Amino acid sequence: MGSCCTPDNSCSTGAETTAVAVADSTVTAYAVSGMTCGHCKTAITTSVSALAGVLSVDVDVAGGLVTVTTGGEPDDAAITAAVDDAGYELTGRA
Repeated sequence: MGSCCTPDNSCSTGAETTAVAVADSTVTAYAVSGMTCGHCKTAITTSVSALAGVLSVDVDVAGGLVTVTTGGEPDDAAITAAVDDAGYELTGRA
């Protein structure tokens, strides 16, 4: 995995994603390795948010956590694949 930062160690930042309270939703935290900056947060948020059933995504870069709110049970395999496609490794539920 390469660094997602620019050569001068600056990072791009994306819009913050806020949690949405929805009836019958499930909040699941996942441990993700390889995240170091705002670009990482944006890449994972964009990739996971695109999945069907995902209501919100919160990425804690420093803590290595990605919290996903879904309508019903999350599709762990799809979330793992989305994180992988973004260039990071989901190591399991936190």
